[in-house]
Amino acid sequence: MKRQNQSSVVEFILLGFSNFPELQEQLFGVFLVIYLVTLMGNAIIIVIISLDKTLHVPMYLFHLNLSVVDLSFSTVIIPEMLVVLCTEKTRISFVSCFAQMYFTLLFGGTECFLLGAMAYDRFAAICHPLNYPMTMNKIVFMKLVMFSWVSGIMVATVQTTWVFSFPFCGPNEINHLFCETPPVLELACADTFLFEIYAFTGTILIVMVPFLLILLSYIQILYAILKMPSTTGRQKAFSTCASHLTSVTLFYGTANMTYLQPKSGYSPETKKLMSLAYTLLTPLLNPLIYSLRNSEMKRALVKLWRRKVFLHTA
Repeated sequence: MKRQNQSSVVEFILLGFSNFPELQEQLFGVFLVIYLVTLMGNAIIIVIISLDKTLHVPMYLFHLNLSVVDLSFSTVIIPEMLVVLCTEKTRISFVSCFAQMYFTLLFGGTECFLLGAMAYDRFAAICHPLNYPMTMNKIVFMKLVMFSWVSGIMVATVQTTWVFSFPFCGPNEINHLFCETPPVLELACADTFLFEIYAFTGTILIVMVPFLLILLSYIQILYAILKMPSTTGRQKAFSTCASHLTSVTLFYGTANMTYLQPKSGYSPETKKLMSLAYTLLTPLLNPLIYSLRNSEMKRALVKLWRRKVFLHTA
């Protein structure tokens, strides 16, 4: 297609899974169910932790922040994804595409740092329990949470502004489910080499470094678990660590493959599946893995339900 004048591109077209029209109806149903379960799971965690003051400790307040991030992350991406699956080609304005990319990077970047902070919290609690009240006091907790959110905002601001500073002079079809950096970057009619160096470096710092710190934290945690005298305690702790690492690996692994090589040789369909792994599955699994399996969270949920039933019957 012949390159047009830069000013001619005022909107993009999201192609989604238009190559597989026979699957779109089924995918719509699956994605809708996943979205509703994700909203419900994360909303329950936010409500429970907010209302139960006994859960206002760093571990659960980290879970609260993670649920806010996951709920927001899903809401930025999945509704637009559902619209794409309903139509053959979905038009999205330049400004809307910018906004979607910005908030995707903001919540994705925040989650990268937040998961690292949560791993450090568990490391301090399990490996150094006597010093934990001083190591993870209110000020340290607030600094870690603020650092995670501010870092997410900075990553989103720099990257989105840079991507949309490139000229887009046609074609305007994004072969993806939403406005993510790599597929949008492919449409830029300018040299993006400098940005790709930034993307590579940024991914190392934002994705790989927290992931390696999490792995190191869990190695120390597992070492501490092996010293536990109780077999039941060891099994429970191993189960928890394994589920945490599964979620973390899914999120960081697919995000790493997506952003480490913005113009990689992966097929468009493979890129879509990798994006689905960390935008769809991680927000769905995190409430189940981090919070709803927890005995304290279950107790608080039962307490909240009984209070609601009592108020209705009173």
